[in-house]
Amino acid sequence: MNRSDGLVRRAVKPRENGAEGGGGGLNANTPDDNQDTLDSNKDQEDNIDDGDSKETRLTLMEEVLLLGLKDKEGYTSFWNDCISSGLRGCILIELGLRGRVMIEKSGMRRRGLCTRKLILKSDQQTGDVLLDEALKHIKETDPPETVQSWIEYLSGETWNPLKLRYQLKNVRERLAKNLVEKGVLTTEKQNFLLFDMTTHPLNNNVVKCRLVKKIQDSVLSKWVNDPQRMDKRMLALIFLAHASDVIENAFAPLNDDDYEVAMKRVRELLDLDFETEAAKPNANEILWAVFMAFTK
Repeated sequence: MNRSDGLVRRAVKPRENGAEGGGGGLNANTPDDNQDTLDSNKDQEDNIDDGDSKETRLTLMEEVLLLGLKDKEGYTSFWNDCISSGLRGCILIELGLRGRVMIEKSGMRRRGLCTRKLILKSDQQTGDVLLDEALKHIKETDPPETVQSWIEYLSGETWNPLKLRYQLKNVRERLAKNLVEKGVLTTEKQNFLLFDMTTHPLNNNVVKCRLVKKIQDSVLSKWVNDPQRMDKRMLALIFLAHASDVIENAFAPLNDDDYEVAMKRVRELLDLDFETEAAKPNANEILWAVFMAFTK
């Protein structure tokens, strides 16, 4: 499979005047004894940084699902058969970023990422039901399994009947309910001729707009041209949004020039040598192991 598969060009949108403006750089704050000024600066930061609010702090799984949901209809595309495994990849990376799991050492034989096992680092619960359920499965499995195997087990896409008990069920619905609790989505019932379906239309457009802008900025105004210097969570979000076939939804609003630049930079990330990147100092190996699993 080509790593750039799934990068489908969106419908052309006419370019608007002034679309190129804005560098998106961060301004350094100067120390000031005036408390009112400090409070004002903090208020501005709170308005643009969704991470400052517990209600809008999203997990990787929730961000990928939010990108894939149709705003008004409240469900993902019926033709998207990638998002299920993509969400399981999000779960493994979330556990890795939270210090619960890791990739075993390469050893003297210098084994590749795809053959090394995912091992438990800490069994302390995260407070997230899906993450803790996956963590419990990983803890109980002996001998350990590879990242590729865990994506298949958690998705239920395995031929081994003994591993079907590891499947995480109703993941999309459970994530959508989390987003409802956070005020991002709402819940409705829709009739589809022969059956009724629970849907979750967008309730808070600000959160999704911030998410989309954050992804756009990471490959445009805040592009650093070095994956090791990128925020690990943002790097994971870009890869997993692509693996889930929802990255297009973040770039569709861009004008033609910015769209081409954004897609080109995503392709550059997809074409990286994951083994080499994982071997670099301070690299998070589980990120690259998950990325590699989706290119097999």
